[in-house]
Amino acid sequence: MTVKDSNGNELNEGDAVTVIKDLKVKGSSITLKRGKMFKSIHLTADEGEVECREGKTTIVLKTMFLKKV
Repeated sequence: MTVKDSNGNELNEGDAVTVIKDLKVKGSSITLKRGKMFKSIHLTADEGEVECREGKTTIVLKTMFLKKV
């Protein structure tokens, strides 16, 4: 399985990514601003999603809104 970001770059376990668009997190009052960086992502079983840590919370983000650093 190959996981790719919005630009087509391959993502690997532990990579750092940035958000390319303001995103509202469902079920929470958190809004992720454009340019927010997440370090050490975790790949999931779905190639279109990755897990990231925001504080003490783990959130799942779609790869179409991420760019590899």
